Amino acid sequence: MDLPDFGIPQKLASRMSMAEQHDYLRAKFTRRGALRAGAVTAAVAGAGAGAGLSVGAASPAYAAPAALTSTERRGVDGALAAPFARHLQYGADPKTQMRVSWQVPFAVKKPYLRVGTSPWALSVKIDAEVRHLSTPVLNGGKIAAAEQFYLHVGLDRLRPGQTYYYGVGHDGFDPADHRNLGTLGTFTTAPSRAENFTFTAFGDQGVSYHALGNDAVLLAQNPAFHLHAGDICYADSSGSGTAGDTYDARAWDQFLAQTETVAKSVPWMVTTGNHDMEAWYSPQGYGGQNARWSLPDNGPDPVNQPGVYSFVHGNVGVVALDANDVSYEIPANFGISGGKQTAWLDRRLGELRHHHDVDFIVVFFHHCAFSTTSAHASEGGVRDVWVPLFEKHQVDLVINGHNHVYERTDAIKGNKVGRKVPIGERTDPTQDGIVYVTAGAAGRSLYSFPVPDSYEGHVADRDSVESYRWVKGGSKATETVEWSRVRYTNYSFLAVEVETGRSPKLKVSALAETGQRIDHFTIQRGRGR
Repeated sequence: MDLPDFGIPQKLASRMSMAEQHDYLRAKFTRRGALRAGAVTAAVAGAGAGAGLSVGAASPAYAAPAALTSTERRGVDGALAAPFARHLQYGADPKTQMRVSWQVPFAVKKPYLRVGTSPWALSVKIDAEVRHLSTPVLNGGKIAAAEQFYLHVGLDRLRPGQTYYYGVGHDGFDPADHRNLGTLGTFTTAPSRAENFTFTAFGDQGVSYHALGNDAVLLAQNPAFHLHAGDICYADSSGSGTAGDTYDARAWDQFLAQTETVAKSVPWMVTTGNHDMEAWYSPQGYGGQNARWSLPDNGPDPVNQPGVYSFVHGNVGVVALDANDVSYEIPANFGISGGKQTAWLDRRLGELRHHHDVDFIVVFFHHCAFSTTSAHASEGGVRDVWVPLFEKHQVDLVINGHNHVYERTDAIKGNKVGRKVPIGERTDPTQDGIVYVTAGAAGRSLYSFPVPDSYEGHVADRDSVESYRWVKGGSKATETVEWSRVRYTNYSFLAVEVETGRSPKLKVSALAETGQRIDHFTIQRGRGR
């Protein structure tokens, strides 16, 4: 039989917002009868006792339409459906909240999580919430349809600084069975008092051997959590915010399986990039993100912008933003929050800056505020709308992806160099301005700079670089910049050592896929030079 052709003509899609593309696709499939009813189970929240915890819905923002068929109805033995792709996310309070997510290859009966403070004491058993994504045949059958089943459990009232053991299962597969003990995972909540810790960050990972290499070196840093600044798996390889024939939902299966080695024990905190807008699932393109992740729901609109949230770990406040909302370059979701995200950002930065336990504020999002690559360079929308707020509240570090390289600026104030920060030097955000890091070389194909690289052991300082920024209307404005301090065209990620005590510091390093250090500098607030 003829297979339906999924996609929007490119000329038409380029003029449509994500919401318009979503409506177009749904109307097209409704007319053809290509999508049958039935998608998602409602949340099932079980009550757990012991281990100092309680259970809540993993994501109150997720809408669940209908009931799911079980393996019992399909006649498939649950023992054949081994869980995979475990990934952790913090709740809004990392001291007491953790969200555990995983995947199964097909629908299972009565999925659950076991948890306890030792691997031989997993007596607390909690029903899981199931989120089912159904993706139709794409491009006349050139890309297969996908049925994906994501499971989530929200854990609350955990003990601060406690290591927990957990296992995930369903009827036919019990993680507490001696045959399955190798599938157990662990996580540790944030401590109640500030302690030294490390966190890592990158963007634009996708699925590749280089992505695996970065994950291995990253795990060796023993990070408390990891920040992924958007463009997560590249199921939509076009990245233009237009729905078409390049989308393949199965890339998520590969990505989450690849990432499990780290994310099963390290909270993997994502935000939204341009490649993460998937028009089929929701008007904003974020329905798939809501199904696959259980992120903190303390942002201004967790349903329509799940990648906007904040949390505090120790003495560091972290803010995640959705830069599609302000992007001049890729405007498919431009202005979707109606200014609510920016108003929330202003308010939240103010709250964190006056929080008595917070020494540092780190903001991460996808599109670069300051970059000089030949591919995307700098996003003028971020500079116009958010950079003034970063400076108003003296943000300490901004981490971006989007450009598939490593680039680090001097301290910037008023879009100019506030103070040069050579490799190995220290900067004070209260006086010098903010350092911006592009850490987009996590695994996808690399971009290039218009000038030679300059990194630790291979310094090639330049007085200026000819570059450009995106301006309203989608055009480019050329600019000569003096703030491009470190450039490295190879796979890498960011590792930040957080020191507490009388003289708190952020010791920031960039590490190559080989483990070689390519950059380092220190952020210390309000201290003499």
